[in-house]
Amino acid sequence: MAHFSKVPMFSKEDFHDWKIRMKAHLEAQDDDMWFVITDGPLNIIKPNTAISITDGAPQMLKKPRSECTGEDKKKANFDNVAKDILYKILDKNTFSKIKMCPTAKEIWEKLIQICEGNEQTKENKLSVAMKKFENLKMKAGETLSEFDERFSSLVNELATLGKEYDTREVAHKVMRALP
Repeated sequence: MAHFSKVPMFSKEDFHDWKIRMKAHLEAQDDDMWFVITDGPLNIIKPNTAISITDGAPQMLKKPRSECTGEDKKKANFDNVAKDILYKILDKNTFSKIKMCPTAKEIWEKLIQICEGNEQTKENKLSVAMKKFENLKMKAGETLSEFDERFSSLVNELATLGKEYDTREVAHKVMRALP
């Protein structure tokens, strides 16, 4: 059953969080909707009955549209629905970069490339964030709540980039960062 809720607006700055929200939104539309993002358009297939099966599984063929049920057509249209959702939430500049992508999967991959960069870019971002973490100190006049927000944001950024600290390391860092 489809759930029609507000689509999470695209944000380059909060791209990691946006990806999580968008995945949840697409899955809420239909359990199979996310698969068009990860695997590409769904192909509606049927067994090939024109040949005899002698060695196991039947050969599969794309089902002609004339033989598709309403449910088949709905699932075959998921790629169009996902593309429509993605098109609607992108700003003009970002849309111009993805508009030639033929599938929702390719749009998603292009958005990741645009917002997260290649492996070298990710490594550079991780190095910068780790250096920030090493040098993090509570600022003069900063409240504990403000420091906690800044600290948590940095730890989340590091986790997003693939660097996770255990509870003990985080606690030690907090203690060293306080005046």
